[in-house]
Amino acid sequence: MTARAWIAVAFAAASAGVAQGFGRFTLGVVLPAMRSDLGLSNTVAGSIATANVTAYLVGTLAVAIAASRLRLLTIMKVGLFIAVAGQLVSAVAPNAPVLMFGMFCSGFGGAWVWIPTPVVASAAFPPEKRGTAIGLLSSGMALSIVFTSQLAGWVRRIWGDEGWRNVYVVQTVIGLLVAVGTVAVVRHAQEQLSPKGSVGGFDALRRVPGWRPVTAMYTTFGFMYLLVLAFMSSRLEGDNGWSASNASLSFTLIGLGMVFGGPIVAKSVSTFGTRATLGCAFGLWSVLVITILPGWVLPTLASSVVIGMIFASIPVSLTMYFVENASTEDYGPGFSAATLAFGVAQMISPQIGGVLADWTSTFLWVLLLSAACALLGIVGALRLPKPGAPSSDYKPTSSSPRPLVPPSVFSVRPH
Repeated sequence: MTARAWIAVAFAAASAGVAQGFGRFTLGVVLPAMRSDLGLSNTVAGSIATANVTAYLVGTLAVAIAASRLRLLTIMKVGLFIAVAGQLVSAVAPNAPVLMFGMFCSGFGGAWVWIPTPVVASAAFPPEKRGTAIGLLSSGMALSIVFTSQLAGWVRRIWGDEGWRNVYVVQTVIGLLVAVGTVAVVRHAQEQLSPKGSVGGFDALRRVPGWRPVTAMYTTFGFMYLLVLAFMSSRLEGDNGWSASNASLSFTLIGLGMVFGGPIVAKSVSTFGTRATLGCAFGLWSVLVITILPGWVLPTLASSVVIGMIFASIPVSLTMYFVENASTEDYGPGFSAATLAFGVAQMISPQIGGVLADWTSTFLWVLLLSAACALLGIVGALRLPKPGAPSSDYKPTSSSPRPLVPPSVFSVRPH
């Protein structure tokens, strides 16, 4: 592999970090300061998060439509600039409505970046390394979360709760640099656009073997993870009496776990299979979320690392499944359709979490809800087609195109 290929994948991973780590997950770590500075209730705070994930939902629909008109690399680049614009709006937001607009832009751009990026990044590597390339995307998100959590803690120590906007100022500058570098360096050869199909790409999704359980797992993940990432800092500070710096440390450890989660899951999938990897990941999520409820420092910090690894492993496993089983023409609209279900779950998750916290005056039940939902993911994992077995919900046709890559490309072996 050439140095240019590594640089291109590095910028793709950085783009995922800007659009996802900055654009979507910063809110969870700055929310306590934001709520204090603007005098927001938990319900309003949940509405701000809902604006972000609603935009992700709208952006997903837009990608499904745009995939038949624009190349995946173009979609990715446009989305990156939209996400950075959202961070700029958030940096100057004087009130909740303007902040919601900034979150909307970040969410919309995030969908346009994340959906095409796995194919764009993996194409830069030879077939035997493409699984690793997809895993590195989650590492890019992870590093952005680690950076953001430390930046947010530093900003609060210097400027107090009123300084949360400075976090978005720094992210905007970094985002612009990454966007310019991505436009200059990243290339992707796409022979043809996706054919026009049903609204949302559901025709393409139904041509993917095992589309029902994989979509169900993606939906479950979208609902359960945001309950933790959006409200964990508030739980630790508000319910357990943690300091802002300690709560920020917990969020940092989640990011550190994500750095290693992507590469580790690539090895796990090749060794144990997608079904076993996802089943264990969902089961561990329930156990770990319950472990952090009492707020004991050492168990919570240790659990945060593993939560980060699981948080990276589930979407990476699902994305690898799509890249492995979807055709070139079906990947864009098909993955968009699955992401649409994921986006619906994200859209309602923070709102339900905020209302539940206001109703019960505690974040305990918010996290318990996340742990309970993870159990549904285990069922979905067990319903995935076994290797070599035909899927009961997939009927191949003579016109079904070949997958993007053979399953063997995701075998990660030391060299």
